[in-house]
Amino acid sequence: MIAIIDYGMGNLHSVGKAVERLGYEAEFASDAQTILDADGAILPGVGAFGDAMHNLRSTGLDEVTKYYAQSGKPLLGICLGMQLLFSESEEHGSNRGLDLLPGKVVRFQGDYKVPHMGWNKLDFHQESPLFAGLDEGHVYFVHSFHARPERQEDLLATTDYYQPVTAIVGRGQLFGMQFHPEKSSDLGMRLLGNFLALTGSRQTAEA
Repeated sequence: MIAIIDYGMGNLHSVGKAVERLGYEAEFASDAQTILDADGAILPGVGAFGDAMHNLRSTGLDEVTKYYAQSGKPLLGICLGMQLLFSESEEHGSNRGLDLLPGKVVRFQGDYKVPHMGWNKLDFHQESPLFAGLDEGHVYFVHSFHARPERQEDLLATTDYYQPVTAIVGRGQLFGMQFHPEKSSDLGMRLLGNFLALTGSRQTAEA
């Protein structure tokens, strides 16, 4: 079973439908035991970093998510969920994140359109099980803030939006995607499918 962590902010249903289309059982989870028992977990997110961290802390799901990640089971952050994996964000002042990956989330600065919205090509930087059988291609982004990892080895892929922009991060079984894989056509779904395969979760008969 794949737990989709429900902390009151996120595109849970679109992510859940994508997981089910790929042949896996998805469960929206807001209690610790359901999350900790899952084969893999997804941390989605839409909205502001500070509000998301407040919700995670007020429900105790911040510590549950950190414990899950440190257990070695596969965990994927999507969009804001990826940003929450980092140490801090400057969105609406300074806010501490889950600190699972060292780095800071900053706002785009420049004479160009913000938010960054649309289809952009991925540039893979190193080998990853997420990329098995895949070629670089386009995925769909919607964001005004982007992550700056402190460790280059945590940076798996970038895209270009007037500068190199962090698109995929990973360390061990912990991963993050700034774009929405469930809205990114074939490549996005195949990236999500490669993550789900890492969980070892049993696929349904329909898959």
